[in-house]
Amino acid sequence: MTEANFPCRIMEQQQPLSLSVFAAASSPSSSSSSSEEQNNPSDAVIFFGLSLALGIACRHLLRGTRVPYTVALLILGIALGSIEYGTHHRLGKIGHGIRLWSEIDPDLLLAVFLPALLFESSFLMEVHQIKRCIAQMILLAGPGVALSTICLGVVLKLTFPYNWSWKTSLLLGGLLSATDPVAVVALLKDLGASKKLSTIIEGESLMNDGTAIVVYTLFYRMVLGETFNWVAIIKFLAKVSLGAVGMGLAFGIASVLWLGFIFNDTVIEIALTFAVSYIAYFTAQEGSDVSGVLTVMSLGMFYSAFAKTAFKGESQQSLHHFWEMIAYIANTLIFILSGVVIAEGVLGDDNVFYHGTSWTHLLLLYAYVQVSRCIVVGALFPFLRYFGYGLDWKEAIILIWSGLRGAVALSLSLSVKRSSGKSVELTSETGTLFVFFTGGIVFLTLIVNGSTTQFILHYLGMDKLSAAKRRILDFTKYEMLNKALEAFGELGDDEELGPVDWPTVKRYISCLNDIEGERVHPHGALESDSNLDPMNLKDIRVRHLNGVQAAYWEMLDEGRISQTTANILMLSVEEAIDLASSEPLCDWRGLKANVHFPNYYKFLQSSIFPPKLITYFTVERLESACYICAAFLRAHRIARQQLHDFIGDSDVASAVINESVVEGEEARKFLEDVNLTYPQVLRVVKTRQATYAVLNHLIEYVQNLEKAGILEEKEMLQLHDAVQTDLKKLLRNPPLVKLPKISNIHPMLGALPSSVSESLSTSTKETMKLRGLTLYKEGAKSNGIWLISNGVVKWKSKMVSTKHSFYPTFTHGSTLGLYEVLTGRPYICDVITDSVIFCIFLEAEKIRSCLKSDPSTEKFLWEESSIFLSKLLLPHIFEKLGMQELRALVADPKRSRMTIFISGETIEIPQHSVSLLLEGYVKTQGRQELVTAPAALLPSHGNPSFQNLASSGSKEASFTHQGSCYLVETTSRVIVFDIPEFEADDALIRRSSSLLSSHAPDHPHRSFRRKHSGLMSWPEHFYKNHQQGSEDIGRQTNSLSARAMQLSIYGSMVDIPHRSRSLSNHGRPPHSFSYPTIVSHQGRPLVSVKSEGAATAKKVHEVTRHVPNPPSQSTGRRQHHHGDNSSDDSAAEEEDIIVRIDSPSTLSFR
Repeated sequence: MTEANFPCRIMEQQQPLSLSVFAAASSPSSSSSSSEEQNNPSDAVIFFGLSLALGIACRHLLRGTRVPYTVALLILGIALGSIEYGTHHRLGKIGHGIRLWSEIDPDLLLAVFLPALLFESSFLMEVHQIKRCIAQMILLAGPGVALSTICLGVVLKLTFPYNWSWKTSLLLGGLLSATDPVAVVALLKDLGASKKLSTIIEGESLMNDGTAIVVYTLFYRMVLGETFNWVAIIKFLAKVSLGAVGMGLAFGIASVLWLGFIFNDTVIEIALTFAVSYIAYFTAQEGSDVSGVLTVMSLGMFYSAFAKTAFKGESQQSLHHFWEMIAYIANTLIFILSGVVIAEGVLGDDNVFYHGTSWTHLLLLYAYVQVSRCIVVGALFPFLRYFGYGLDWKEAIILIWSGLRGAVALSLSLSVKRSSGKSVELTSETGTLFVFFTGGIVFLTLIVNGSTTQFILHYLGMDKLSAAKRRILDFTKYEMLNKALEAFGELGDDEELGPVDWPTVKRYISCLNDIEGERVHPHGALESDSNLDPMNLKDIRVRHLNGVQAAYWEMLDEGRISQTTANILMLSVEEAIDLASSEPLCDWRGLKANVHFPNYYKFLQSSIFPPKLITYFTVERLESACYICAAFLRAHRIARQQLHDFIGDSDVASAVINESVVEGEEARKFLEDVNLTYPQVLRVVKTRQATYAVLNHLIEYVQNLEKAGILEEKEMLQLHDAVQTDLKKLLRNPPLVKLPKISNIHPMLGALPSSVSESLSTSTKETMKLRGLTLYKEGAKSNGIWLISNGVVKWKSKMVSTKHSFYPTFTHGSTLGLYEVLTGRPYICDVITDSVIFCIFLEAEKIRSCLKSDPSTEKFLWEESSIFLSKLLLPHIFEKLGMQELRALVADPKRSRMTIFISGETIEIPQHSVSLLLEGYVKTQGRQELVTAPAALLPSHGNPSFQNLASSGSKEASFTHQGSCYLVETTSRVIVFDIPEFEADDALIRRSSSLLSSHAPDHPHRSFRRKHSGLMSWPEHFYKNHQQGSEDIGRQTNSLSARAMQLSIYGSMVDIPHRSRSLSNHGRPPHSFSYPTIVSHQGRPLVSVKSEGAATAKKVHEVTRHVPNPPSQSTGRRQHHHGDNSSDDSAAEEEDIIVRIDSPSTLSFR
């Protein structure tokens, strides 16, 4: 017979799920006192209170002993049940309460206790260890349960004299195959087993419980007379298992999303976790006919993976304490109740109790259970060794011996007993034997296995500390002694009470009295060895990584990182801990995939997606990567400092610290690149962190005032709610990265006349490009120009060699492809993105149409194209100059001039000058060598490097020519750069640096930016004034190049901070730093926000600046600020910041 639907309920038709209070009250067999006393349902509360009192006493008295807490509870339960059911000395109202609880419906027993216990156990498991051990758990819970069921069913059928059918024997075998999570988890917590072994045993017991119930349900229905074919069996098993996992994930996703809308309300956050565990269990078990156990287990594991970091600070501790208390209450009740049920099952039937063969069969069944466990673990041992963390023979022994049975098996046997008579095979005697055998196995496994597991652990040496840990422990004791002596020295005589009896104080500190010998450094014995002890290395690496993870939790509480970022960071630490014994620190390896752009982002670059959508996802990815890198560097720095403070100088500690420093190089490099290409992202990240920190500080301040008695509770709550509202607003609507508008996105667009720029703006194509993409290739048709707003691109050419170019790159503000569009030539080089860039594409036809609008526009575009050519043809001279310096050079009429020569004229190149032939043909005087544009024209007498370049014979020699005079063959356009006293390597940089403050000396650990560079911005009124000043200058001078230079300095890119000198060590070009400092507000000095856990000292230096054609508001004396404290990536002294830092002391909240 095939069924379309197979319910997963334990019984098809049962009484309503209740305590059976009214049934018990109306039963004449239960009367031993007055009828009114028996019918009192509140007697059930007496048993509840008595059980908790007994549990408290057991836990208090057994603390520090080797007797498991659960074993004592089971014995107490059996004692209570024996007194009530086995003697004539009834317990009165307590006994009536015991009878009410012992007659609880089996479904209700599972529904009350299992959801809380399963959720607590699975939620507290570490998701990384679950991922590593999931294959071992599935093997033991799937094939293991099937093999155990078959083994037990066969021996029950063949050796027990009860004439049970195969279905009945397999039913009892499946019932006894599950290692109960309630019993196992409680035992492991008491014994303190290793994390790896605890995860395997606990995870197996959780899954085992669910699969065993499914197998039990299948055979139970067969015993009741239903038949199944193999297709129906497979369909049933798939539905109840896979459906349960899917339902658990669905409830997890929905509740976690709901949790995200709850803001700082610990009570309802914890209540939500409690409620969802019971709702999920009931919906699965009763509403969807799938396994409620597997549903709650999947729900708890989902919470462990994605919701642990949703609880911060006090909420995390409250959640832990709440579920610990729930598990304690549930364990106490369920083990005492199990003992009562076992006593009732044994003593309730005289035939079983006084029949000697039943006890013999129980002992034989216990032996069968242990043998079947050995067969399961032995058969699966090769696979268990291969998957996950592996499994050695000692751990296999513990795995066999820890196969305890508990309340789940007992509840299932009670279901069988209550179904007696529904089938020929389920007689009353069979039901009683099921309860007897199951209760006996629960008792024996808890008493024998549970009590002796700790001795087996000790015998196998699995509870001993390693030599490295013992040395650290002894070293810590000496450090504790030193701290105690320091405390003695710091505590003086009390002003009111006088001196202290210090010998008595010392006598009471008995924990330090057993220290013998001299203080020995844990790694002192290895200082003379050439090779470091691998065990010591692993131990220190693990301790360092634990410190890193603790720093992540602290940063989550401080609001420095989000919940998603914290999950990623902590998972990387757990993965690195697994490899600590065989590899150096490698937690960065697990973060690379979340920092670098995945391949599918290249698919987003296709034209089918809107550019704004591409920009949004790219910026979001950059933000997340910046959070990860900054938190990674900070956490490692904190952990290094703590490790050094604790363990001091040693070869092992130094090796681990060096590994940590090396780990951070790539993260620091990434932040430097983002700081160069997208400073807006770093500014927003730091702004969020600073806002969160300030609001949290205000909350702590108000709470401290209330604790000190200065504020009343009502006053404190009013202020607290106001700050919480702001904090909620920050989390709901955080500051976002805003890219500049079209008009301010590039100096060239901003400098053009409004009529021209408006026509170009309508045809622009904004786009975001990932690193490694080609904008255009050498020799391709020039179909448009690229304006780089953010990011870095590099160039390479077959025609123009880059051997003189150390940094063949162009940065923000660059105009690419303009020269080729103006001349109609193919592109003369390849341009490839060297970072994520934000750029604008303008079609060639639009540019050419601008040439006819205004002669000044044509001149400006030719001058703009010369900036690109100068770095391309003369990289040894111009490559180290940023776009601001080059624009300042082009805009200065004293240092550059562009001239159009007609045929027959002579071009003379002054000494200490260089020229670029932009269009036309010229001949060198004397040699009559034809020179075609583009070309660099150098004087015959001047800087020796010019002569070396012209005579080098390299590929670019065809583009570089030297001579005193050149004859014009056709109309030619030439731009001349006058560089007096020019030194080819750094003259222009020295001249440009007059615009900047002197740089601080390099430091080996210097960060790339200031601690508070995230707060950098031009004050709004200053920005508007400078923008207006730039427009005025543009109109007054009628020089579009001068206006472009002003926009380059004071426009949308003024917030870019000084780039770290360490960047040049990584093969990156030094970029423009020509940003002026601003006079600070009068009154209070600028004070930095407290960040990185330290205050920032500000030193004010007055520097006189000179900026070509500066706005009138910016002239005069400027103040420049230096900081000397750490930022997110370094604890060392900081580089100078060229732009002004908006100080919190100048903020006004009016």
